[in-house]
Amino acid sequence: MYNLFIHLYTFIIELISPFHKKARMMRLGQWKTNGILRKKIDREAKYIWFHAASLGEFEQGRPMIEKIKAEYPQYKILLTFFSPSGYEVRKNYDAADVICYLPFDTPYRVKKFIHLANPHIAIFIKYEFWENYLRELNRLQIPIYSISSIFRRDQLFFQWYGRSFRKVLRYFTHLYVQDETSKELLNEFYINNVSIAGDTRFDRVLAVQQQARELPAIEKFTSPKEHTNQLVLIAGSSWPQDEEIFIKYFNEHPEIKLIIAPHEIHREHLLYIESLLKRPSIRLSEIHNQNPDDKDCLIIDSFGMLSSIYRYGDMAYIGGGFGHGIHNTLEAAVYGIPVIFGPKYKKFKEAKGLIQVGGGFSISDEKSFFAQMDEWQTYRHLLEAAGDAAGSYVKNNIGATEKILKELPL
Repeated sequence: MYNLFIHLYTFIIELISPFHKKARMMRLGQWKTNGILRKKIDREAKYIWFHAASLGEFEQGRPMIEKIKAEYPQYKILLTFFSPSGYEVRKNYDAADVICYLPFDTPYRVKKFIHLANPHIAIFIKYEFWENYLRELNRLQIPIYSISSIFRRDQLFFQWYGRSFRKVLRYFTHLYVQDETSKELLNEFYINNVSIAGDTRFDRVLAVQQQARELPAIEKFTSPKEHTNQLVLIAGSSWPQDEEIFIKYFNEHPEIKLIIAPHEIHREHLLYIESLLKRPSIRLSEIHNQNPDDKDCLIIDSFGMLSSIYRYGDMAYIGGGFGHGIHNTLEAAVYGIPVIFGPKYKKFKEAKGLIQVGGGFSISDEKSFFAQMDEWQTYRHLLEAAGDAAGSYVKNNIGATEKILKELPL
């Protein structure tokens, strides 16, 4: 049944690829994979293979990749992606020796890939459970590890009809999970090769904070004017549903300055944001040509800066919580500022953790957002305490990378 599904999925991607940009990039990338491996893999070297579905999973694995690169020079790194949104952004990542797409999980492609890649160890990040790859690695006695994985009872593995899917988990040499709930759930189904290591994303956001760039234009924009006590709200990875809420509050409260780094920066979205604003705004691309001193809102119309921008805020709004799910809350929390997000956060352990310690706040609508912002405006000590809680939560959860590396047979 699984192989039938994979072949069907492969056929659909091939069918739509002439008309669908992402599918086309995936297929073209996969066609190049074997050539990349033949050209770049050193058959005499030992490779640690990291697989990430997309960019988010890559960021989780990145601390381990860079630690191995720095401390275990006898190994080389093979990095694969399934999604173009990961590969196209990180195809030139310098800590990996070979980077390519992962071919579809069909038996022939799997055997060809593993023969050419010749990995010494395989590491799958978070939610990657490809049955044929895992079976073949297991057959060849190549150690397989899952890192930063998290399991919930509603997943396919744990349903009454999930026995055949659950066997995939038994191929792993060891699973390094994020929390006790995941470990207990796996143990309940007699999967005992499990350890709680935590989430390597905490290590990553701490490293990003320590390497954060100074941004003079942002610093100048956020510097308080004389005799004012303005607060700066950073809205990161926002979508229209988010923007309708926080921009309305901003329009009605002159004591707030706003920086918006939207998830999409195409022309139509930027114009939409500007149509909502009732106070003076400026785009980052225009800031050197105009005087930003009389502007109250800065719109970030380029990528790659958000993780450094959070350092200039007093609080953050993280987008996505009214859609498929919130974006990266830890990127902001590491700077010791509280984070607000929409109602779709239940699948995000770090968001629930931030709420529990008092550093994260979920809002369900405009009214609840206004109430939270008003509270912080009125009682600044509560804002400061929430920021301290958020920062402490991140710092108290670092160390997953070290825990895992101590146990790997390197």
